[in-house]
Amino acid sequence: MTKYVLSVNVGRAHANAWKGNEATGIDKQPVDGPVAVTVPGPKGSGEVGLAGDRVYDVDHHGGPDQAVYAYAREDLDRWEPELERTLPGGVFGENLTTVGVDVNGALIGERWRIGRELVLEVSAPRVPCATFQGWLQRAGWVKRFTEAAMPGAYLRVVTPGEVRAGDPITVEHRPDHDVTVAVAFRAVTLEPELLPRLLAADALPTKTRAKIRARLGIEE
Repeated sequence: MTKYVLSVNVGRAHANAWKGNEATGIDKQPVDGPVAVTVPGPKGSGEVGLAGDRVYDVDHHGGPDQAVYAYAREDLDRWEPELERTLPGGVFGENLTTVGVDVNGALIGERWRIGRELVLEVSAPRVPCATFQGWLQRAGWVKRFTEAAMPGAYLRVVTPGEVRAGDPITVEHRPDHDVTVAVAFRAVTLEPELLPRLLAADALPTKTRAKIRARLGIEE
């Protein structure tokens, strides 16, 4: 199956009624034309990879390891009957809505070339939060999303470039381990017995690896 970007989605500030009306950037909307993607500033800056986008919960989102968030159109389609609504691209807060890519089956450290220049590396699964639940106005959503283990993937920018709807996605590198996005997500949420497997994935964020080692009682 052809792998490509179905839509490129950029956030606009939205009042977060579920957190004291603070601003949130979860409201991502598809945009036309090319969007520049660069390495963002450090976590805490609010910066992400796509030009014109940003995050507002700077303690938990943004930075180089969460530069881009991708979610598969096929997984949105799986959610539609359960949520009983149409789910347009960007509704889960994803920057890239993909087609033909097994995002949850991607390996941590896997690299994607998108279009001609842009290269992204899978870094970690998305972990749901109260803002996500409130945005969808779905009681119990965090629990249900966690149980399904279809979190989508955060990616870091290896080679900056541009991205637009219709760009082909080519998997250029797959590391020599079996730690997928879904496995990493299950390990850090409901299945801690999987945590030892995650140590094989060197591309996990440094802080994540440190937390895993601490939970396993492994000294640095």
